[in-house]
Amino acid sequence: MELQLRYSTLLMALICAMVVITLPQASAKRYIVGGSFGWASSGVNFTVWAQDKHFYLGDWLFFVYDRQQNNVLEVNKTNYENCIADHPRANWTTGAGRDVVPLNQTRHYYFISGNGFCYGGMKLAINVVKPPPPPSASPVKNAASNMSFRGNFVLPFAFAIAAFWDSFIRLMG
Repeated sequence: MELQLRYSTLLMALICAMVVITLPQASAKRYIVGGSFGWASSGVNFTVWAQDKHFYLGDWLFFVYDRQQNNVLEVNKTNYENCIADHPRANWTTGAGRDVVPLNQTRHYYFISGNGFCYGGMKLAINVVKPPPPPSASPVKNAASNMSFRGNFVLPFAFAIAAFWDSFIRLMG
């Protein structure tokens, strides 16, 4: 009896895992600003770094830098363009040199490093937008083509597990 309970639990776990795997997934992305160089004045062009990236609502920016020299200041567009660190919109500097900025609004974000490093190129401008909608399914032509990929995969998989389970129970009993 205990063995049957154990295998029933395993079967349910497998079925749940298959359902989770087949569901579409959307998740936030964490970007390390500057890539492997981080938020540093090592010649990284942060404008070029950001060009091939799409920043979506819910993503995160991760600033890694030397806390003795740099900081992370969010400023308006004018202060970004002129490297003015006075009166930032937000100071994301925590003192550890590992600062996370949640991108929780759809808008333009402007970041600079104070202490004169902005003039050397330590500034980043990004635009955060809503994630694109999931791809829509093609129109259904007839009832026979109504079954989706999940139905073509999950249902036979569930029957295969049930057949395996039935065979196993017969062997054990």
